[in-house]
Amino acid sequence: MKANVILIFCYQNFEDMISDKNTIGDNIKKLRAKLNLTQDDLVRKSGVKYTTLSKIESGVVTKPTVYIMAKIAKALGVSIEDLIK
Repeated sequence: MKANVILIFCYQNFEDMISDKNTIGDNIKKLRAKLNLTQDDLVRKSGVKYTTLSKIESGVVTKPTVYIMAKIAKALGVSIEDLIK
């Protein structure tokens, strides 16, 4: 129960930090390229579905969930904040 409350609180703060631009998708692409990872590589490392990653990177999804962001950030070796900047 406590973890759910923390996650909800974090998600609300996270939503406030995200703008309408595709900053997150662009940052994921840049970090992925820097690590020489394909989308398929990142999908395998993160456990995020290919369609989800593709939609985030292309800007179709501009506000991914904290859960998805955490999985991608961990796979890239960065913090969620690094994906948002």
